[in-house]
Amino acid sequence: MTLGLFNEIFIIFIISMFVLYFCSRMKIPAIVGYLFTGALLGPYGFRLIHATHEVEYLAEVGVVLLLFTIGIEFSFKKLLQIRKALVLGGFTQVLLTIAAVAFIEYELGFAFKQAVFVGFLVALSSTAIVLKYLQEKAEIDSVYGQTSLAILIFQDIVIVPMILITPLLTEDPAAASAGGDVSISMLLVKIALIVFLIIAATKFIVPQILYHVAKTRNQDLFLLTVIVICASVAVMTFKAGLSLALGAFLAGLVISESEYSHQALGYVLPFKSIFTSFFFVSIGMLLNTSFILSMPWTIAALTLGVVAVKTAAAYIGGALLKVPTGSALLAGFALCQIGEFSFVLSKTGVENKIITSHTYQIFLSVAVLTMILTPAIIYSVHIALKYLVKLKYLKAVPGESAGSAQDDDKGEFCSIKDQLIIIGYGINGQNLARAAKASKIPYVISDVNPETVRREKQNGEPIIYGDATYESVLEHLNVKCAKIIVIAVPDRIAIRRIVELSRKMNHDIYIIARTRFYSEVEEIKKLGADEVIPEEFETSIEIFTRVMQKYLIPLNEIEEFIAHIRKGSYEMLRTPNNSAKITDIEFKMPDIRITTFRVEAHNHFANKTLAEIDLRKKYGLTLVGISRAGGNIINPSGEERILENDVLVFIGDVKQLDVSASAA
Repeated sequence: MTLGLFNEIFIIFIISMFVLYFCSRMKIPAIVGYLFTGALLGPYGFRLIHATHEVEYLAEVGVVLLLFTIGIEFSFKKLLQIRKALVLGGFTQVLLTIAAVAFIEYELGFAFKQAVFVGFLVALSSTAIVLKYLQEKAEIDSVYGQTSLAILIFQDIVIVPMILITPLLTEDPAAASAGGDVSISMLLVKIALIVFLIIAATKFIVPQILYHVAKTRNQDLFLLTVIVICASVAVMTFKAGLSLALGAFLAGLVISESEYSHQALGYVLPFKSIFTSFFFVSIGMLLNTSFILSMPWTIAALTLGVVAVKTAAAYIGGALLKVPTGSALLAGFALCQIGEFSFVLSKTGVENKIITSHTYQIFLSVAVLTMILTPAIIYSVHIALKYLVKLKYLKAVPGESAGSAQDDDKGEFCSIKDQLIIIGYGINGQNLARAAKASKIPYVISDVNPETVRREKQNGEPIIYGDATYESVLEHLNVKCAKIIVIAVPDRIAIRRIVELSRKMNHDIYIIARTRFYSEVEEIKKLGADEVIPEEFETSIEIFTRVMQKYLIPLNEIEEFIAHIRKGSYEMLRTPNNSAKITDIEFKMPDIRITTFRVEAHNHFANKTLAEIDLRKKYGLTLVGISRAGGNIINPSGEERILENDVLVFIGDVKQLDVSASAA
């Protein structure tokens, strides 16, 4: 990378920052902000960016990563569930769009082959823009989102025959001959081989690779492995004549079938966000405002025509699938723009002299405008449909669940409400899981040790592999619906990150976190934790408890003392001068296992004689002494009356006495 390219990337980032801030304040989608940034910086704006080809390369990486993340969040199971929408809906939308556009172009005086080619260009929609919007609005699992995705996948597949047919549409005999030489049978063989390899990778290869890589606990190695898997499948599909984007999507599907999918998603998401921004900026650079202003009405009419034709075609496809009216309309408007792959295909058309340079400029203007308008169109349609619902013209607002499409991939434990989330399966996590199971509390565990995850899964534990510092992992754990999350990991940085993310994703969740030192308690609470348990003080309490027991401090008094310490946020242990008063027991009985109990006012045997209480018969205890303010009584008689604040010294188990005495 040259310094010049670095400077231009820096310019893109800094201008995008200000534009996105403005868009955020005005509630304008980020996609529009990036497109506007590109228009400002590009060759038709202020001309601050000259390395347009390099930006396009980065943009292509962004599209690949976008489709890769979509694939990870998806699954082959979901793909099979939408196969009808993919084939019927996709075929209907593409065929009707090509037919309508070709007919209109032909009637306007264009040659038949040119009209068909323009139909090809218009039929394709922008996978990047649509899926980016659906992800931002969390609507990819809605009915219209699933329908849109299915049609987009079909479009990515149908690109192949379009590429093969394009040379045949030219009047140049040499180009047509080259196109005719392409072996369809060889292409089908390649695709079949790829399908076989993908199935093998899904079942046997990728899970084992990711398991052994995860065992190293090396985040860099894990990330590189995921990227290599993505690139390998993408390149393989590209060599077979398919698009890189489709290959990336298939790579995501491969990883989605493994137990490491959500961790992989967490690693890739930051890179996806950065590189996809280059795609939208690069599209914005194509906007030639001077050309648009030279023929504004023509461009406006064509833009509206494209939106109308594509919306109608996709709507009909949705209607054939018996999608609700509102969802079919939203899917239609979501796919109303011209896609990024159309730019590649259009250049092929110019090179083969299928379309003129003037037609190419008109196409670019209309394509970019439809992309810019898409987020606003979808938002406006949402508002309009809500209004129609209020007027009772529609039964429900689109955006409803896709039904069967929502499966384990969104969260294996998503159906469970008010569950307990345990982060970390060390000693504390294991003990908590056992207690939760015994108490029949629904729970789910997350751990970063692949061996532990594999072993405990086989034992029937609801455990997943994943680092909870990533939002994707917490989403998979269904943190938005959980009641309590217990963070039992030793990493202080991870604790803070998980607390902060959990609170952001669920304002009502009760967060309990462990930490090593008391000095960290307040900081973690400020991040959103409800309770923070410092290990150093809990250890001190446990040691002090054992010491007090050896000094015959009454059990109920020890418990009260500990409760007092915890209630005061361990202040007593932090400040030595502010210590609690514990009654001194002056007499000791060395070498005898004894227990003690302090008589409180509420105890039912206060002010009763030992004969009336009958400790030996009722509780199996032998009273060997009484410690009171006036002095100690060793081996008291049956007539001795028990007074408030007496400390009774027993041989035996005092727990039964404690329960009985406190119940009165």
